[in-house]
Amino acid sequence: MERRWFPSALWFTVLLILMINGCNASIHEYRNEGFTPQSNAFFFHGGSEGLYASRVVDSSSPSSSDSHVKGKSFIRFESVTFVRPKESASKQNEMQESTGMVEAIILEVKDRTRIGASFLKSNVICCTRNLSKDGQCTAGEVVMQKNPDNPDWPKRIKTSFNGKDEEAKMESETVEITKSGMYYLYFMFCNPELKGTLIKGRTDWRNPDGYLPGKMAPLMTFYGLMSLVYLVFGLAWFLRFVQYWKDVIQLHYHITAVIALGMCEMAVWYFEYVNFNSTGTRPMGITLWAVTFSSVKKTLSRMLLLVVSMGFGVVKPTLGGITPKLCLLGGVYFMASEALELVEHLGNINDYSGKAKLFLVLPVAFLDSCFILWIFSSLSNTLEKLQIRRNMAKLELYRKFTNSLAVSVLLSVAWIGFELYFNATDPLSELWQIAWVIPAFWTLLAFSLLTVICVLWAPSSNPTRYAYSEETGDDFDEEGVSLTSGALKVSGDTAAMREFNTGLAEDLEEDKRE
Repeated sequence: MERRWFPSALWFTVLLILMINGCNASIHEYRNEGFTPQSNAFFFHGGSEGLYASRVVDSSSPSSSDSHVKGKSFIRFESVTFVRPKESASKQNEMQESTGMVEAIILEVKDRTRIGASFLKSNVICCTRNLSKDGQCTAGEVVMQKNPDNPDWPKRIKTSFNGKDEEAKMESETVEITKSGMYYLYFMFCNPELKGTLIKGRTDWRNPDGYLPGKMAPLMTFYGLMSLVYLVFGLAWFLRFVQYWKDVIQLHYHITAVIALGMCEMAVWYFEYVNFNSTGTRPMGITLWAVTFSSVKKTLSRMLLLVVSMGFGVVKPTLGGITPKLCLLGGVYFMASEALELVEHLGNINDYSGKAKLFLVLPVAFLDSCFILWIFSSLSNTLEKLQIRRNMAKLELYRKFTNSLAVSVLLSVAWIGFELYFNATDPLSELWQIAWVIPAFWTLLAFSLLTVICVLWAPSSNPTRYAYSEETGDDFDEEGVSLTSGALKVSGDTAAMREFNTGLAEDLEEDKRE
């Protein structure tokens, strides 16, 4: 058993270490990273975020104090430094002021076609001598076409190397955002002699209400509201639980555990977002707890649906030999879900290739399909046997549950299709303002299913409508004696009785003759 679990545990540990190396944040840090060649330019992606327009607009640039930052949206360059190779620096003239230039370009995603010479019917990014002759651009710089509706954008900030200096430090500068949109930052240079240049430092991206990216900001309010909803819901369930505590069954304890985990999950996610919003970085400890609560709750929720579908506590008192299989499926699902959640929340999933994403997404999708097939298979068996028993109260209960579950599955399939369409048609996150709806939907769907179970199996003074009872003959063992074997036994007893009566009649006839 230890050998079977060791590879999974090792893989999970290694994945956790990899996730710690890179975290999504509104404070983008650059740790001696290199530039990538493309066309006749070299570029480095400095970050991209959805930013809302500043609510407060004045002539003074935002400072680090809270009084000047509140209500403003901006991108601030903090200690950004470019380091070129020694070979490149040694070739330059010590007395020359500018011996190499790096440009920081900020643009809204809608203006992406304004970078490069596509409007001049050329595929180059940097201006060449031939293009400069027409006066459309300056040789050695990135070709940029200004937006006629907003002449200040896209933004270009130049930083030059002096003489033989190996480092060029960018001046601290703050670019205020006056229009809501998805913004991209690129550091670029055109001089081939700067090949091998590295970048270090950081940039701060801030929205009017804090550091949360625009597409995540509504989720803070959503998780705050869901925390209150779970609190009220949990209080109502607890009062009902205490009121009829003498009549509760083991299934009610399982439901209570899922509700408690839901309350913790929403609360921890809310505080994680609040901390992220105030500091600009994801707090490792809180995020890890939130991810773990989420994975545990998702796992127990699916196991709860499965044991309810099997009729546990309603039509049979135990799960029998199925318990180890159920626990194994739940444990594997928890590990797969935890790994995926860690990548999405503690790592930058954009840094992973498509195959790496599939490596994490496909196991979760496969295990979800296993749960769904097992749930509906168990429901079918339970409904069939309740029909045979003619237990109409429990049969109606399970029919309502089956209908609710079927609707949720149809909604899930439709929503997955919408997600695929959404991601395929919006690769650059132009629809960032509604992106928060996707994770919110799954949270609401899970809460809806939990509500259905709580309503159908709520503790009451008349638990016989759903609780298992030996007197009503609810018990049936899927691995034991079947109804057919019972019928054969009754048939055998009847035949033996007829044979006994026939023999007795023959004896009486012989006595009369004598």
